[in-house]
Amino acid sequence: MKLVRCESYEDMSARAAEAIAGTVRLKPDCVLGLATGSTPLGLYEELAARYEAGELSFAAVRTVNLDEYVGLGPDHPQSYRYFMDKNLFSRVDIDPANTHLPDGLAPDPDAEAGRYEELLEALGGVDLQVLGLGHNGHIGFNEPDSVFPVRTHLTRLSDSTVRANARFFTSPQEVPRRAFTMGVGSIMRARRILLLVSGGSKAEILRDVLTGQADPRLPASALLLHRHVTVMADRDALRCLP
Repeated sequence: MKLVRCESYEDMSARAAEAIAGTVRLKPDCVLGLATGSTPLGLYEELAARYEAGELSFAAVRTVNLDEYVGLGPDHPQSYRYFMDKNLFSRVDIDPANTHLPDGLAPDPDAEAGRYEELLEALGGVDLQVLGLGHNGHIGFNEPDSVFPVRTHLTRLSDSTVRANARFFTSPQEVPRRAFTMGVGSIMRARRILLLVSGGSKAEILRDVLTGQADPRLPASALLLHRHVTVMADRDALRCLP
């Protein structure tokens, strides 16, 4: 595991964008695993700026997202499909048919989880997976548990995750309680992983992840077992580390 100490959120976002740009330049038809939430917003701004400057093309890139809320369609402002369309896909030259998320309105959620896992396999695996870090150590929507979930599955969100995500909704009651998420095993099959962590509120959980052992009660700790993980964190997120 490689730790990249960044001076600021902006520095972290720029470095992350360069890592993704390098992957796209080396393999124009690469498969990128993408994340949502506030942490990757700066990354997506940087990628859109590189495209607008003529430095980068996403014409052949394929993408898969980590997760999606159950019950929210692509036009819902808080769905992750809407988030990705607004913050990245509509701003670059990617083919919409090459962008993939679970279907939050699928009539058979269990079948949809299986379909998405099969899609990951059909694409030949993820070349670079972007992750954020939840306040309770979750990656994707893999919550603390007694085992590491292997495949894409339905999960019930913890109370702490619902509270953390409530800022994006009018009220906590509007936050969906279930979601699709790639399993930890799905994530770990990526060839390379980029974990982005920003802000002092993530400092203690980041320390716990980096200094402990793999434990399903701390889902992100599974990354300790992966051979090619880069952690990029800003100064605030690193305050509990030497």
